[in-house]
Amino acid sequence: MPDGPPADPMSEIISNTEPDASGAESYLEVGRIGKAHGLRGEVVVTWITNLIDDRTRPGSRFRVTGGPFGEDWLTIATSRPHKDRWLVRFEGVDDRAAADRLRGVFLEAVPIDTEGEVFVHELVDKILVDQHGTEHGPVVALIANPASDLLELSDGRLVPLAFYQSHDAERVQVDVPAGLLDDA
Repeated sequence: MPDGPPADPMSEIISNTEPDASGAESYLEVGRIGKAHGLRGEVVVTWITNLIDDRTRPGSRFRVTGGPFGEDWLTIATSRPHKDRWLVRFEGVDDRAAADRLRGVFLEAVPIDTEGEVFVHELVDKILVDQHGTEHGPVVALIANPASDLLELSDGRLVPLAFYQSHDAERVQVDVPAGLLDDA
């Protein structure tokens, strides 16, 4: 380690020590840091997760990407809801100048295992198979839709998530009405 102060003062705030040094973990984007709020280091965070309570606890750690930092880690010191977003202060971020440097950073975390829940990352890139065992191609995206979210296949066909039955490491099983997935 070089002598003297770090070239970037934020390098003392953002830790580059990974919780799992094996690198075996996969990460999901769960939020994005917006503008600074106030003078004491709080930032506005927009979460893209339905597990807000689990993600906003003090001590929660996030891999950060984007911004000037490359890949490093931030830890929540405090958080509180504010309108439709959250105000978060990360450990070591104690003033507005430090908070301003975090703007635009993406927060990533290890998926939280929840019984009975299905998440997008568990379905994308898996082969969709109907109740007759016919393969219809890979799922490439999940499209939000008021009636039912839609699984988008690589050929553009859409399958309402309401027909989802199960999934494993390679396939997504659906039970669809006749004609929905005709390959004609």
